[in-house]
Amino acid sequence: MNAPTQIEAALWAQQGPITHLHAFYYWERAKAKEVFLRQPYGRRWHTVTWQEAGDQARRIAAALQALGVQKGTLVGLLSRNCYHWVLADLAIGMTGAVCVPFYPNLAPADLRTVLEKSEVTHLFVGKLDPGYWERIQGIIPSHLRLIRFPSYPGSSQVEAGESWEALLAQHKPLQEAYLPALEDLWTILYTSGTTGTPKGVMLPYRCPVRFMENERQHGDFGLFEMREYRLFSYLPLNHIAERIAIEVAGLYRGSVISFVESADTFAQNLRETQPTFLFGVPRIWQRLQQGVLERLGGPKRYTRLVRLPLVGSLLKAYLRRKLGLARVELALTGGAITPDPIKSWFHELGVPLREVYAMTENCAGCTVMPRGLYKAGTVGKPLHGVRLRIAPETDEILMWADWVMEGYYKDPEKTAEVLRDGWLHTGDTGQLDEEGFLRITGRLKDSFKTAKGLFVVPEPLETAFAQLPFVEQVCVVGLGLPQPLLLATLSELGHKTPRTEVETAFLRLLETVNDPLPPYQRIARIVLLAETWSIENSLLTPTLKVRRPQVHQRYSPHYQTWINHPTPVIWHETQQNPVTV
Repeated sequence: MNAPTQIEAALWAQQGPITHLHAFYYWERAKAKEVFLRQPYGRRWHTVTWQEAGDQARRIAAALQALGVQKGTLVGLLSRNCYHWVLADLAIGMTGAVCVPFYPNLAPADLRTVLEKSEVTHLFVGKLDPGYWERIQGIIPSHLRLIRFPSYPGSSQVEAGESWEALLAQHKPLQEAYLPALEDLWTILYTSGTTGTPKGVMLPYRCPVRFMENERQHGDFGLFEMREYRLFSYLPLNHIAERIAIEVAGLYRGSVISFVESADTFAQNLRETQPTFLFGVPRIWQRLQQGVLERLGGPKRYTRLVRLPLVGSLLKAYLRRKLGLARVELALTGGAITPDPIKSWFHELGVPLREVYAMTENCAGCTVMPRGLYKAGTVGKPLHGVRLRIAPETDEILMWADWVMEGYYKDPEKTAEVLRDGWLHTGDTGQLDEEGFLRITGRLKDSFKTAKGLFVVPEPLETAFAQLPFVEQVCVVGLGLPQPLLLATLSELGHKTPRTEVETAFLRLLETVNDPLPPYQRIARIVLLAETWSIENSLLTPTLKVRRPQVHQRYSPHYQTWINHPTPVIWHETQQNPVTV
């Protein structure tokens, strides 16, 4: 038994269920002087020990109680990742209140929606992009009690509400901090709104507790088997995967958590942290790959270099170090289907990238690619404790586990749609093969009918084209058309590559994709758009997923012109007018 396990055994030996808040109280004493949180300020890293974190969180908890917060109060949190985010979340938990965190880059209209739906009475406002506070302060309800984090360089200057520093000075640390029960509500997480209005997923403490107990017993991911669980936090902490893998698992393991400072310093911060665990959505892994390919002169030259005897292994070790992946033992990808060529590329680099499939409603726990195995086209096998079924008529994936949500906040109709007879109806369609591997085939609501009333499922078509290094985002559309269209935006590499080379790559893949399909499913035209899809123009969710309804609304006036175009690849140069919110 290694040293970390010996220390952690004392934590797990305590009586009753061990929540991540119980774990924090334990490490606050056991590792008082050791570093817990690391926040970059340029080249300087500010560190916070477990004892210092406990002191600040307990003072803010006392301040919250003075401001009227009690058990069950809904407290909002709006901030990019930073050490104050974790301290605020701990403080909320210490009062028995419920943390309701929001994406810190929502369009003002979307933020107004979730603030109203959530019914939070208090709101932490923290590290926000420059100018963002000025855009949203007019939609913050006047009745909300605001608490502002200390100012971060380069971020919005927030002056409203109570000052964090002032509250620290005014209040003594809360001594009788709350000890959660399993059925106490831990958090409400609002979905990113890919297909419509965000829904508030209610997760009691039971969900992370049962998930972590299962992981400790069976080790599907290996979180508790890693000698050092060093973490780098950059995806929004209100995203369920980041919340579970970074904050919750980090608290159970007594880990050091380092934060990203900004998008511009991501590469530098990751390289300086060299985490042992890293989770990313497919776009993150693709951008890391594209950065390497662009620096080394393109895919062909990269392939030649890494396959040279001796030179290739030295180059791969150098690239892992420069990317910040030199010490990664566990690398996960999820949030959307990751193209197999990207996973294969990282495997060849020496970073075994494992696909995970889950959702907010099941607390980020459903399937994962088993260690040491790789089956192309699948998202792995169910975790221990997970049961999967495929609905016979619709192919919808149904799942059961001890950590499925309680329901959607104040939305019994939507809850009844997805929770039936104890089974979570995921909305995704898939197949289980003879070995128990799950293959995702699409989303029930994403399919559309062609002009002849025949259904097209866009995801398999999109996944095929997403593997091209020239692609940033793709979306297959075509409601009411004879055949579908593929819309794509280009990556930096795509913009820098000669058009003839980009077109050739698309046309070759188009022939491969279309060949086995019936005529009505074949992509008729590829439209390469000059416009960038972003959160700001409402075409991407805060988790960088494509918002299909918005894409259809934006481009449908061009469909008929594009379907009648004489060439298979169309360069659409016109920049659309920005969306106003």
